[in-house]
Parts: sequence; C-alpha cells; structure tokens
Amino acid sequence: MERRVVITGVGIYSCLGKNLDEVKQSLWDGKSGIIFDEVRKSMGFRSALTGHVDLPNLKGVLSRNQRVYMPEQAQYAYMATAEALKNAKLDQDYLDAHEVGLLYGNDSSAEPVVKSVDTMREKGDTTLIGSGGIFQSMNSAVTMNLSCIFKLKGINLTVSGACASGSHAIGLGSLLIKWGLQDMVVCGGAQEINPYSVCSFDGISAFSTRESEPAKASRPFDRDRDGLVPSGGGATVIIESLESAIKRGAPILAEVIGYGFSSNGDHISVPNVDGPRRSLEMAIREAGIRKEEIGYVNAHATSTHVGDQNEAKAIASVFDDYKPEVTSTKSQTGHEMWMAGASEVIYSMLMMKNDFIAANINFENPDEDSAKLNIPGQRVSKHFDTFLSNSFGFGGTNSTLIVRDFKG
Repeated sequence: MERRVVITGVGIYSCLGKNLDEVKQSLWDGKSGIIFDEVRKSMGFRSALTGHVDLPNLKGVLSRNQRVYMPEQAQYAYMATAEALKNAKLDQDYLDAHEVGLLYGNDSSAEPVVKSVDTMREKGDTTLIGSGGIFQSMNSAVTMNLSCIFKLKGINLTVSGACASGSHAIGLGSLLIKWGLQDMVVCGGAQEINPYSVCSFDGISAFSTRESEPAKASRPFDRDRDGLVPSGGGATVIIESLESAIKRGAPILAEVIGYGFSSNGDHISVPNVDGPRRSLEMAIREAGIRKEEIGYVNAHATSTHVGDQNEAKAIASVFDDYKPEVTSTKSQTGHEMWMAGASEVIYSMLMMKNDFIAANINFENPDEDSAKLNIPGQRVSKHFDTFLSNSFGFGGTNSTLIVRDFKG
C-alpha cells in the first residue's frame, strides 16, 4: 500500500517577509515586495524592477568555514529550512539518528561564476578565486550546503526544472515517501536575486518596464500586463510519512495528495495549453478527488502575455463550469523562479489555515481568457481545505501539486 505523505513544517524567507508571520500579514494586506533597483539601471538593464530580499546576517549563526561555501540563495534556503525544522519540532539529535532526505529546487548560481571569472581575468591567477568559489558556483550549491550544515543522511539531490524546480522537488519527495524509500524529506526551492542571475532575461525583454509604479508592475492575468518581475528567496517544506509523523508526535499541517507532471514537447520558451492541461489532469487523477473538491487554485501566471493566456485556457478546460477562485501570488512577489513552486505551496497553506484568499493585486481588466476564470482582485474571506498549485518552466516542464488540510 502507498503511504500517505504529510507536511509537518514550513519555512519562508521572501520579499513578503523573513518568516511565516510576516509573510502571512503581507498576503492578508495585499502588500507588494517589488522595488526599483538603481543598481540595475546603472548596469544597463531595460527594467530595474525586482523583488527585494535582504541578505541574512549569518555571522554568529554559522561558522566562517560554513559561510564561505554558501552563495546567496543557499543563505536564503538556510533561513527557511531552520524555520521549517523548528516548526516541525525536529532537532539535530533526530536528524543525526535518522536518514532524512533533501530535495531542493535550484537552477542557477550565477554571481559566484561571474566573480570567479572577474578575479581570474583581473589577477591572472586562479588560486586567488578562493576555496569557496567552486562550491558556490555549482547548481547543487544549496543541497551541498544544507546537507552538510544539518547533517542530513538520506537522498541528497538538487532538482533543476527551471521555474517548476521547487514544485518538482516536493512532488518527487512525496513519491519517495509513498513508495517507502524515505520516511522524511526536506524539500524546497531557492532563487538568487542578484542582477547577474537575470540579466539575460532582461535582454530578451521578458521583464515589465512599468518602472514608475513598481508595486503595480506584476499584473498576472490583467489585460495590460507587460512582462514579469524577477524575485527570489528561499522556501522549505518538510514532508514525511503519516506513520513517521504520528510516531514522533509531529504537528501535522496538511497532506500532499496529488502530483502531476508533463512536458510540452514544443517550444523552448513559449508555453502551450496541452502540457499544462495534462499536468493538472494527472494531479487530480492521482489525488483521487473530484475537481469540485478543490477550493482554490494558485496559478503559475507570471504576468507574461502568452504564459498567462495559455494557463487560463488550460485551467478553464480542466475545471469547465466549476469556477474556484484562481489567483497568482506573483502579483505580490514577482516571479520567484526556482523557488516559486515551493513558496507558493506555503503561501497557499497560510491562506488555507487562516480562511482567506489573497487578492490577485493589479487585476483591473481581464482579457478574453482570464475573463473565463474566477479571479478576485480583492481579498476573499473563504474557508477551503484543498488547493491546487501550478508551476511551469522553460523547456516546457510542468508540475502541479494538490494539498489538502489534514483530516486524520
């Protein structure tokens, strides 16, 4: 028999707040985490808009030897993971005595590569790059650091699936637990927020240029959207088997009941309708529920014309006459990229646990496709116990998760 997979701890470090309480309040208030960054404009960016995340001060928390191996996104991931472990009532003694796995979404580590090459070119001596250069620059920098800091002994793997990375990490972790290969997995996603990591996106005109109104720039599903806004941070979700959670007396927050995935098999950057539709249908089928049981849909919608349009078509196709509330929290956060699939599960859980749906801010005028969905532009007071979260990425990778409030 397949084992049930429950969520026992979550942690978040994002442009909406540095912990769960701050983030919950930002969601409730409809607060935007987007700013205008003068540094980007001086570097030649078309768009200087970005989500703002403070780099944590880990001096006195981690040793210098630990910190030197950590790129920006690993530091965000550390903060989120420390909060998640605390909330899951997991201490180092437990981690030392059990084979706890680690699956974390990350698909770039640009700044350390740029700095290493700059040092080599300027000094003409590779030895001056420093011992941390190699470990900071690898895609697996987050899992390498977290596994060593927390001494995790189970699966240790970075999931690189573009903007679906964090969602796939949770989905794949749930499969390992269902099949009895792991009892517990630390899952999540992290995204660096420095200019180097997104300059190529800016170069292909992917970003909104609504610089005069940063808080209004990210406009998922709105007719007048003009591009996404980059953002980042770290988000961690602790999942484990129901048996494991009960045995150790863990707080059981929710249950992962469905994971769907697909590939568009089409254009490398332009999404289609069929791939996302199949991902949604698979998640609902695997969850074994009726679509009418889903009380809220957290859309991938990044505020791009084609992406939002085709996702709206896919959602409308799957849900037909049933119209649950659909919003994109990216209206507040911007696009958290590799982190988004994990952070949006946490945002949705915070709403579910507190009986509200955060507004899809800046949704003023629907287009032909978004008009077919139930997209609230204001906060909604609503009790719901099941939500669906979409994450899609370049290369046509799609991931859909369905999470239900724990019912025993």
